[in-house]
Amino acid sequence: MPSNPPPSPAPSIQDATNIPPKSGAVDALNKAKQPPPESNETLWTRRLVILSFWAVVICLGIPIWWKTTTVYRAVLPLQAMMDWSDGKICRPVFPLQIFIDAPFLLPADAQNLIRTTQHALDDLNDFSAHHLRLLLSEPRSTSNFSQDIVQTTSIKGLGDETHDREDIALKINLIPGQSGSVPRSELQPYESRLDVFYTPNQIPSSSSTSSPLATFIANKLQFIFAEEQASLAYLLSQSNTGQQTQIKSMSQETAASLARQSTRSFKYAPTYHLTFSLFTPTSIPTEWDIEAALKEYMQPLLASLSSISEFTVDTQLQLYATFSPSVQQPEEDPTTGTWLLRKDDLSGFVNAAEWPLSPSIGKGPTVNFVLYVPTADQAPLVVKENRGNSWLVPQWGGVVILNPPYGEKTKTPSTLTKNDLQPAMLTFSNQLLSLLGLPQSPASLPLRISTLTRVRAASLLFSASSTLGALARLTQALESIAIPDTVAHSVDQTISRLHTACTDLREGRFHSALANARIAELEAEKAFFERSMVGQVYFPEEHKVAVYLPLLGPVSVPLIMAALKEVRKLRARAQAGA
Repeated sequence: MPSNPPPSPAPSIQDATNIPPKSGAVDALNKAKQPPPESNETLWTRRLVILSFWAVVICLGIPIWWKTTTVYRAVLPLQAMMDWSDGKICRPVFPLQIFIDAPFLLPADAQNLIRTTQHALDDLNDFSAHHLRLLLSEPRSTSNFSQDIVQTTSIKGLGDETHDREDIALKINLIPGQSGSVPRSELQPYESRLDVFYTPNQIPSSSSTSSPLATFIANKLQFIFAEEQASLAYLLSQSNTGQQTQIKSMSQETAASLARQSTRSFKYAPTYHLTFSLFTPTSIPTEWDIEAALKEYMQPLLASLSSISEFTVDTQLQLYATFSPSVQQPEEDPTTGTWLLRKDDLSGFVNAAEWPLSPSIGKGPTVNFVLYVPTADQAPLVVKENRGNSWLVPQWGGVVILNPPYGEKTKTPSTLTKNDLQPAMLTFSNQLLSLLGLPQSPASLPLRISTLTRVRAASLLFSASSTLGALARLTQALESIAIPDTVAHSVDQTISRLHTACTDLREGRFHSALANARIAELEAEKAFFERSMVGQVYFPEEHKVAVYLPLLGPVSVPLIMAALKEVRKLRARAQAGA
């Protein structure tokens, strides 16, 4: 009989779940999960809310943020500033006016002598920016000649133009002399005057093109102003104005000497503060007549330099001022009985740790003058290498060792009188001239001061021009830096003063050129070191991102996500409608 088939196994729970549902049930389930359809009113309300937020941000938030965070930049004449820095606007020249006083010559002979001397002088000059112009003084009677040698009256040159005495480089007095000792000259040490002695037969005739007297005067003038020409040529060659002008005959020794002088002297300042200090390792001397000494030996020199810079003076006395620990103690020379200080120890002679020498006293740079009085058992104290008792510290000051009188080991006086201080004050005067950059020649102090006036005027003109160029490059490189109106005003003042100073140089008004160049330098420095600008130089863009990101991030993310979501819905509707 046929067997019954085995019963089929019951479906498991897993198999039951894998049974595909009917399509109708799926549609009903999906329809139940979807939100109810939005009405057009709700849709437009949501869109208007999103748009209102974006409208507030774009129309109100961004303009306020832009207005409150935008850095104000005043308009600067950048092209003019760069042109001044590159030396395209002003090429300074130095026409020196030299007046010749010839009361014993006929006007025609005097004019012929001037013309002949001018030709000889032009042939000797190889520096076109510096030239000497010879002019004839106003004719005067011979009876007043001797008086005019001592005191010069107003001088007239070509036409009716009256020249200021301070801008006259030199005056030449032609004095008849005896034969056999002429031509010869005498340069006055404390006046801008050259006395030239001649004989009548040395005056050139109207038909001659040269004469011994004209050649002698030309050579003498070239010698007197040789160092000034070298200084100005060196200054032009070292400036960044593109004027690489040099005297052809300048030797390497001259250039090296001018470089050392430039390194040794102070940078120009309208005011210098002079500090005279007396230091002694013991309790004596306790007094020094410094006020009388300054009035007698230093005040006339400071008055002569007042047209270039102003000076303030103070004094101090310190007892028990010992050597610096870094200095080796002096050694006695048994043959001469002197105490020797090595040259290598001079740089550390001043005990800066204990001696009260502050470089920040006063308005301008401080020039220190130290007078050291050694003990009686270490006197006389001199420098071993040159047996001198004074030396110069570049861009700092000078030191003088005051030994007992006559070099004997006498007791140190308790009071230093004006006569005792005379050698030291004269040394301090020479050191001051060297620190200010005064040339070493000629022998006339007024001529050297006039040279310093012209050199300082040119150096300030170059310095102010260079500062303008640096400011222009800075503002172009840092576009986010603020430029206040005070900077623009200072730049305008600098350019105006530079134009005036350049015109003054060309017309021979050197004192006026120095005054205008000084103001131009001050205004240029004021503009470059404006506090608001200096502070933002060190504020990079990364700092701004670090400040704004924590504030703008939480606000911008919801706005952006809502806008993107709405854009996707619009695209979906557009695709469904298509």
